[in-house]
Amino acid sequence: MSLPLESVYQELILKHYRSSAHRGEVEEPSAAVAERNPLCGDDIFLTVRVREGIVEDVRFSGHGCAISQAAASMMCEHAVGKSWDEIHRVADRFRDLMHGSEEAARDRALGDMRALAGVARLPRRVKCAMLGWDALAEAEKQAAE
Repeated sequence: MSLPLESVYQELILKHYRSSAHRGEVEEPSAAVAERNPLCGDDIFLTVRVREGIVEDVRFSGHGCAISQAAASMMCEHAVGKSWDEIHRVADRFRDLMHGSEEAARDRALGDMRALAGVARLPRRVKCAMLGWDALAEAEKQAAE
């Protein structure tokens, strides 16, 4: 007997929340960014190393709800090895997901991030899910300086 999709998604979110392979700080970062959600107090500290326009490594630390921390983990997992253009496409698609797009919820390019589709039904939590992405956008600006 298989588990309902919601149960699988819930387990995936908890896995990323509890044991992300991307927790910590990058050595010799190109950028370091702190972001905070003033509505709930969640925070993310993101470090990124970029070489020749490719995100070579990205890691985060912080405190907050399972949504913010799992979303940051999933984002880091996706960003490593990608160009900024590739990251922008997925970030835009993830934003669509957070706004309830059923098409985005089926988009395999989002990988594990599709598990966060239910956040769209919780408008106050969308900022939590976007916190890592906001930090990554700021890190891109810093790395370009």
